[in-house]
Amino acid sequence: MKPTGIRRKVDDLGRVVIPASMRKSLGIGVGDEVEISVDAGRLLLVKPAEQCTFCGSEHELGSFREKVVCWSCTAALRALDREHSNESASPFF
Repeated sequence: MKPTGIRRKVDDLGRVVIPASMRKSLGIGVGDEVEISVDAGRLLLVKPAEQCTFCGSEHELGSFREKVVCWSCTAALRALDREHSNESASPFF
């Protein structure tokens, strides 16, 4: 890891400001999550890869009601919805 020469102070609430250029280069925006961990005495901040809410896949992602869902799970949900719709349709009116 190459030092950048940028230093920040920790405020009284334990916060540190990540420089805008670093956030931009990593694709970290306002409201995004970062994973925080410690490794060999170093504090690591990592932007987690987007993954499907249901299966954890990182491929062919879309969104549904502000949740990340892969196309495979989307298809499974559609099939489940069709199955549920067919069960609730009564032949007796």
